[in-house]
Amino acid sequence: MAEKVRDYPKLAGDIVALVGGPENIVSATHCATRLRFILKALPEGAKEKISAQPGVVGVRESGGQLQVVIGTHVKQVYDALMDQFPIDSTGEVEAPKESIINRLIKTMSGVFAPFIYILAAAGILQGSLILIGLIWPAFTETGTYEVLSFMSWTPFTFLPIFIGITAAHHFKVNVYTAVLCTAALVNPSLSEIAARVSEGEHVNFLGIALSPTTYTSTVLPPLIMVWLLSYLERFLNRILPEVVRPLFTPFFCLLLMVPVTLLILGPISNNGAIAVAEGYNWLVDIAPPVAAAVVGGLWQVLVIFGFHWGITPVILANFAENGSDSFQAFQTAAVLGQVGAAFGVFLRTRNRELKTVAASASVTGIFGITEPAIYGVTLRLKRPFIIGLIAGAVGAIIMSFFGTRHYVYAGLPGPLTLINAHHPGTNSLLGIILGAGLAFFGAAIAVYLIGFKDMLNDAPSEASEEDLAAFEEAVSSSDVASRIASPLTGVIVPLNSVDDPVFASGSMGDGVAIEPTSGEVHAPFDGTVVAVLPSQHAIGLRSDDGIDLLIHVGLDTVSLQGKPFTVAVGQGDRVQAGDLLLSFDRDAILAAGLVTTTPVIITNSKKFGSIVPVPQKSLRHGDELMVVLEPAPASVNH
Repeated sequence: MAEKVRDYPKLAGDIVALVGGPENIVSATHCATRLRFILKALPEGAKEKISAQPGVVGVRESGGQLQVVIGTHVKQVYDALMDQFPIDSTGEVEAPKESIINRLIKTMSGVFAPFIYILAAAGILQGSLILIGLIWPAFTETGTYEVLSFMSWTPFTFLPIFIGITAAHHFKVNVYTAVLCTAALVNPSLSEIAARVSEGEHVNFLGIALSPTTYTSTVLPPLIMVWLLSYLERFLNRILPEVVRPLFTPFFCLLLMVPVTLLILGPISNNGAIAVAEGYNWLVDIAPPVAAAVVGGLWQVLVIFGFHWGITPVILANFAENGSDSFQAFQTAAVLGQVGAAFGVFLRTRNRELKTVAASASVTGIFGITEPAIYGVTLRLKRPFIIGLIAGAVGAIIMSFFGTRHYVYAGLPGPLTLINAHHPGTNSLLGIILGAGLAFFGAAIAVYLIGFKDMLNDAPSEASEEDLAAFEEAVSSSDVASRIASPLTGVIVPLNSVDDPVFASGSMGDGVAIEPTSGEVHAPFDGTVVAVLPSQHAIGLRSDDGIDLLIHVGLDTVSLQGKPFTVAVGQGDRVQAGDLLLSFDRDAILAAGLVTTTPVIITNSKKFGSIVPVPQKSLRHGDELMVVLEPAPASVNH
């Protein structure tokens, strides 16, 4: 372990000098144990030279960052660094080498992810109304149906406003200004003007003819509007006097951006999405099985890389222009392929933990959410993922033979939205039932029969008698300094197997890791909260008997900027064993391509003797996790 350093300003200055000086640093942040730099360029030999500095545990490159591992004193070093150098500390600056494609993916994901479940909920309501109408046709003539119907269409009618809210957060625009401008696009008066123009009436704005474009359910016009609005708002805030800025910034934003969108952005972007949709529809018309195989077989690959958000404008354009869409129908086969593969893993695996994860992912898949199935099960085991892709392609091809389409937007296509393919006089519903059934059951049966490497089978689910005996002997032969309960429910993972060399090497201290099966972290002892990271992914505790404990949820989860985490305590708070410290969304972490493996580290372990983990593999929070022994008495030479 690196030697202890108290001259934090010197260490900070040495690190900055070795990374090329402050002018080479794009941004600097810190997490529970590391300084994290985004650099313009990494000087040759910098990693080795920084690693040799007293007080530095190690250096690692990951995710476009240079991570300098300091340990429990990272905050002091970071503060000293910020005191000395004019370096951006927002952590919001993108790495300079990030591609345009990556930025587009982040934008589409950041804009659509927050409200996709709203669209999905409305899609389920629409599907339910279709189902009720089939069983009880007279219901469609009632006022109840009429009210529920307009309720189900509400998020699509006002989709530009939802985009305005999330895009404002993404592009750092005043949310109210963004809502003001995007709401203007769905003003009923504008729809009336568009209707008059479409009937042949000429309506001009400043001498320029308006197009018949309507903006309800549109995606690209409000998205591009808010993106440009971010530049305009910053410009206005820079040139306007502060005393008039709160009034005139939104005034000029409204006055400029809405006409620009109506005259230029809207017609161009909307027609572009329609053109792409027509290109896809052309492929569907001339070679339906080919289009189906591409969507059914490759959709989940797009999900992994985040490209799936980019197709939303195309799907919505299809519904707006044609009243139906085949893409979402084929997506259903892709979804059911992965869910079926996860269910096949559930049936075949003999490992209790993997069976639990696979069951949970299969249930989540009912709602059209496949990230838990992909990241938690199929992609992790590789072969089931490939089987799921093949089953999705075959299921979609079957659908194409029946001319299957969705006639109601599904939000998240899956088993609950099969009814969205119903349309009188067509075989669309029959096709989606057969194709989805083949994708699900075909994948499940193939995974069960072909099998996979049960990667967790080598770990016994219960402790053997020999392990228990060894544990009792180790504990009874020394004085116990402390007993630490498990802060999470999950499976114990040896620390040296964690996919992070800093934790795995024990440089930060001894301990264990836990693969959580629930999203809550509880206090493992009575003590005090000594640190809560701004990104909320890690908490430092000090027990009443002097144990300094770091609980670090997931690996590299600082990059999520606190989004999946909710902290229930603050620095300096007194906690009792079992108190809730924080909760986290496991699925969101997995969906981001990260792991939830949680190191539980005694950072001052050198003050004590051995750290002895319990031999059990599966624990609930509150069960005994590890025993800290007193150091052996020093031998005396006579």
